[in-house]
Amino acid sequence: MNSSPLLQWPVQGDGCRVPYGVFTDRDWYAREQATIFRGPTWSFVALEAEVARPGDYKSTFLGDTPVIVTRDNDGQINVLQNRCAHRGALVCRERRGNARRLECVYHQWNYDLKGRLRGVPFRTGIDGKGGMPDGFNLDAHGLVKLRVARLHGLVFASFSNDVAPLEDYLGPMVVAAIARLFNRDIVVTGDQRQFIHGNWKLYAENTRDPYHASLLHLFHNTFGLYRSSQTGACKMDAGHRHTLLYAMAGTSTAEADKAAYQDSRSLNTAFKLADPSVLAGRREFDDGITLVILSVFPNLVVQQIANTLAVRQIVPYSVDSFELVWTHFGYADDDEAMREIRLKQTNLIGPAGYVAMEDGEAVEIVQKAIARDEDAHSWIAMGGGRAEDAEHLVTESAIVGFWENYRRLMGISVAAV
Repeated sequence: MNSSPLLQWPVQGDGCRVPYGVFTDRDWYAREQATIFRGPTWSFVALEAEVARPGDYKSTFLGDTPVIVTRDNDGQINVLQNRCAHRGALVCRERRGNARRLECVYHQWNYDLKGRLRGVPFRTGIDGKGGMPDGFNLDAHGLVKLRVARLHGLVFASFSNDVAPLEDYLGPMVVAAIARLFNRDIVVTGDQRQFIHGNWKLYAENTRDPYHASLLHLFHNTFGLYRSSQTGACKMDAGHRHTLLYAMAGTSTAEADKAAYQDSRSLNTAFKLADPSVLAGRREFDDGITLVILSVFPNLVVQQIANTLAVRQIVPYSVDSFELVWTHFGYADDDEAMREIRLKQTNLIGPAGYVAMEDGEAVEIVQKAIARDEDAHSWIAMGGGRAEDAEHLVTESAIVGFWENYRRLMGISVAAV
């Protein structure tokens, strides 16, 4: 497959054109795994609340590499590559659990929760026959340990020794946004998982795109959870890695909405809910913000939509497939009424959510349409086509910023055309 369109990144005027080859080239996908996911980045792997007790573990991925997140008996969190030092098999095949040790089913090599090899069956042979060679050292054959950093209950990991400290990597805007939502102890309320037939970067674009949100998501717009005419903003960190989108429901007028959408199918206030209780909730934050989509490069989305709180982890599996893992949470001090509100509003998001089900389909219809057109390009120019903050919601500036950061990491040159 021809990768030439990836080597020169065309730019015209103030817009940003992205070659479709970056979504379809298999060799390029492999390069991303090495350069981004095993490069100088921090990837989200878990909430601390998912491994709250000593012995708790969670199997997940960093990029497409399987990893295990553990809480050891010292209370420390470890992230270990999920690959036995013996023959390379997965050590942990369950998604979650609690155990004293991790054991590979193939030959029962077992490891402690820090990843240290602690047992090898028949290590000294049987009746003087067989066994491992003299000098075999258990300590030399543990699981590969990744760097770990934590912030307000979120756990990040990295293969790189050169990545900046986590708070520097995230920047003040992201650190503050995380602190706002993770302002006290949380409780995990459940997971949803969605397998999507598309490239992971199409979803990364989607979550940085306020332009689509009130056009594609009819429920959002019709029932006023999010409209482009509302007060909101799209902001980036200094390196354009990460994006914060926020909006305030109820800040637009009927006249402004009508002028903005006119006869658009996206806004039909004649629709009514048979059970409007799904939209009944409480104001939780004094700043009036009712929707937050925080996209942290490369694989995390943190969301607040009404009273739903969740993290979304992007898990790429191949050039044209990824999984989206939604982990829902509430606060430990939620009363029973708030727990019921969060549970009911879970219907808003996730794979079949009233305001989320279209995103997976949007990724897939793009992937299908570009499959044989690597030399063609998208055209991203709403809001001026420049990577700059916007105090409104009619912009694609953060997508431009995403690609600027991506090009730097991947070493892509830019040629004006």
